[in-house]
Amino acid sequence: MIQSDLTKSISLGADLRALRKSRGMTLSDLAEGLDRSVGWLSQVERDLSEPSVADLKQIAKALGVPVSILFGQAHSPADETGLIVRAHARRPIGSSAEGLIEELLSPDLTDDFEMVHSTFEPGANMQEAVSRPTQEVGYLVSGCLVLEIDGRTFTVRAGDSFRIKGAAYRWSNPYEKPAVAIWVIAPPVY
Repeated sequence: MIQSDLTKSISLGADLRALRKSRGMTLSDLAEGLDRSVGWLSQVERDLSEPSVADLKQIAKALGVPVSILFGQAHSPADETGLIVRAHARRPIGSSAEGLIEELLSPDLTDDFEMVHSTFEPGANMQEAVSRPTQEVGYLVSGCLVLEIDGRTFTVRAGDSFRIKGAAYRWSNPYEKPAVAIWVIAPPVY
């Protein structure tokens, strides 16, 4: 039990540091936005201090990520930590409000990229196009998906792949079956 708690805490601090750095923020920038000291934030990132739930909500808001990404670290055996993510231990990310269910496939957010498993429910539709300062590559595992990338509309089917490079995009699944995609996103945004 002690090892599992330690593993969870280490992953949280490393993830917070990676998210902060991917947004070009210094410790001072984030600490100021949180109205906390640089020392406290540094201790949290080095797993020397454990933030409260309220702290995590505030950090998530400041980093522009769903708070679920900070709560979802699954316990794993010590020899698998940072290397293996079991299907039952994937971390939920994002919001399923638009009919999109996302899970983090990467062990943590400390790499230069993240892998995401996305399930687009039948009838799901991203209402507004978004643009992120990322490079994203997706592979459709099953189903069909309509993608609008930089004003151009495409229908992708199982086995097709796509790239979004800083362009505005949106998606919809007007079909009767779920669509499942694997995304690689750099830098990590969740």
